[in-house]
Amino acid sequence: MSNPMLRDPLEALLVAPRARQDNLRITHQCSAEVEMARVLKTTPLRIASDPPSGAIAYWEHGALHDVIEPMAEHVIMTYPAGSQRLERRTGKSVAIGTARPGVVTVIPAGSTSRWDIHQPMNVVQLYLSQRTLERISGEADKVAPGDLLERTAHPDPTTSRLLMSAADFLDGREPLDALFRQQLTDLLATRLLAAHTGSSTTFQPALGGLSPKVLSRAIERLRSDNDADVSLAALASEAGLSRFHFCRAFKESTGLSPHAWLRQCRLEQAMNLLRDTDASIVSVAVEIGYASQAAFAAAFRKLTGETPSDWRRHVRRQQYPSNHGNRSGAVAGSVR
Repeated sequence: MSNPMLRDPLEALLVAPRARQDNLRITHQCSAEVEMARVLKTTPLRIASDPPSGAIAYWEHGALHDVIEPMAEHVIMTYPAGSQRLERRTGKSVAIGTARPGVVTVIPAGSTSRWDIHQPMNVVQLYLSQRTLERISGEADKVAPGDLLERTAHPDPTTSRLLMSAADFLDGREPLDALFRQQLTDLLATRLLAAHTGSSTTFQPALGGLSPKVLSRAIERLRSDNDADVSLAALASEAGLSRFHFCRAFKESTGLSPHAWLRQCRLEQAMNLLRDTDASIVSVAVEIGYASQAAFAAAFRKLTGETPSDWRRHVRRQQYPSNHGNRSGAVAGSVR
């Protein structure tokens, strides 16, 4: 999305006169973020926008009885927990479903419908432009994508799981988190083209990986300690490939997606620093590119099952059993 919305405009919209909102919609379709803020009468708890890939938002909202006006982006949503009845009316058509984990709802761009939700609920939403779908389709050498189908609490565990995975990284502002969201957004677009359009689309597996020279340049960029752009767009552009083909070729060459490779590389750097130096956890986090100690600790624990401090103690106990007491004292002041 070329013009990501900020929180203040969203909040201002909530208190704007309804007549003014109606006038806005006459001249152009609102962004999905703005229209959802109006309809849900709140702002998202968490939101991350990665132009031009898309945006992902996590909402908690109350009962809803309103018409969702045409939006500029497709909205794909899933439900983290619970069970809730949904009623959707489009013209003379009525769709009734149950919002629960493992199902998805799709509101195509430009469509309008009346919604009735009788109780509060949580929802994760992806805002995806038609341009992104067309890019993915073109990069995969497929025909122009068909229209997205309206879906109301439609069973699709794959799409639901992908969207929930993206929601886990909404708070991250590090390049690693953005790269992960970009990859997932492209993967979600691929899934939508295959499962939620009027025509069936099949994506063939990648044939061959990156050349040694191109792979070396990509890895050099990913390993860079400076402010090198490690977005999918930058990596693919340097390789002379589309994002779609770059991700597939990189995984063919390394066995890992660009995000998984970078995550593993940074984890190895962190482990070396924790094992071989007495640097504080904060220093290690900064050294490997995390904006905060909390973000680093959460990522480290997610991958290893331990906090950085616990991991350091365990590995040093194994490595230096005779003088563990002396070495542990050197890091006793380290903050988790």
